[in-house]
Amino acid sequence: MYGNLPTQSQLAGWEFAISQHSAVPQGLLDIIQSMPHDAHPMGVLASAMSTLSVFHPDANPALQGQDLYKSKQVRDKQIVRVLGKAPTIAAAAYLRLAGRPPVLPLNTLSYSENFLYMLDSLGDRTYKPNPRLARALDILFILHAEHEMNCSTAAVRHLASSGVDVFTALSGGVGALYGPLHGGANEAVLKMLNEIGSMENIPDFIVGVKNRKRKMSGFGHRVYKNYDPRAKVIRKLADEVFSIVGRDPLIEVAIALEKAALSDEYFIKRKLYPNVDFYSGLIYRAMGFPTEFFPVLFAIPRMGGWLAHWKESLDDPDTKIIRPQQVYTGFWLRHYTPVRERVLSSQSEELGQVATSNATRRRRAGSAL
Repeated sequence: MYGNLPTQSQLAGWEFAISQHSAVPQGLLDIIQSMPHDAHPMGVLASAMSTLSVFHPDANPALQGQDLYKSKQVRDKQIVRVLGKAPTIAAAAYLRLAGRPPVLPLNTLSYSENFLYMLDSLGDRTYKPNPRLARALDILFILHAEHEMNCSTAAVRHLASSGVDVFTALSGGVGALYGPLHGGANEAVLKMLNEIGSMENIPDFIVGVKNRKRKMSGFGHRVYKNYDPRAKVIRKLADEVFSIVGRDPLIEVAIALEKAALSDEYFIKRKLYPNVDFYSGLIYRAMGFPTEFFPVLFAIPRMGGWLAHWKESLDDPDTKIIRPQQVYTGFWLRHYTPVRERVLSSQSEELGQVATSNATRRRRAGSAL
């Protein structure tokens, strides 16, 4: 975030500052509680992040002046404010999914311990999460915190370039991460492993991938053309988690699939190796997280990366509002035709027909004064 590893005293001050911002406004918790119990946690997180803009007008350049973020003190406050509140909001979204009320954070715990505490304590202030599981979550958070320019990071920087408040910019990042092509990769891996079912079915699956009838999820990366270094760490971490909560039977399928792929010339030639998503979903599932919560576990640590990009863009005096150039390839000149003279063209696109329910037909059959 600031270019160098902190000293011991700097780290202590950093952790304390974040912990002091872990509480979220009661009004925001009420909004989360008012959402449907089956609302997708990423939808809840995106809504909550943008709502923070309303609860913290002091952080909004549109209200306080365009030069608001020129103040280092103001910028730093938003960084610790977001990092402190993100796990609390995520925990509230998880508990809403489970039909349980929010739990207040406990600031004597570490970042990951506090997150697990809010999920599992049932309000018992003496509850302590398993330290090994908290450490495992720490490692996963570190591995997911930042990964250069990608869809969600670009979205955050794009929004931030307009001078919008940090919460709105970050909600855009959450929205981009909500997309299954970005934040849903580890869920796709679990679905793939479930479809394979057992190690005996791997050869047929490999043939299907080569024939382009099946899709191999969790392999390959836009940046890495060899084994994703994050995947190596997560593979070892899986055994640590399984030793505590029990071994997920799909891990054997995953290991066998990896071995088969890495010994096959088809995958070697194309430089397709396991990426960060291949094993992470198995760990999250073993820890009891529902698959729809996986992207939230991606978003919590990625807030740090997004904020680093946000800060970098503010520190750069040459940063201007981003306006990508568009090359128009359509009709060169089209004359206006009065509506009564227009005819339907074979190239015209019509509005799709919307199905009408019987209840709507009943209502339309009635009348009102």
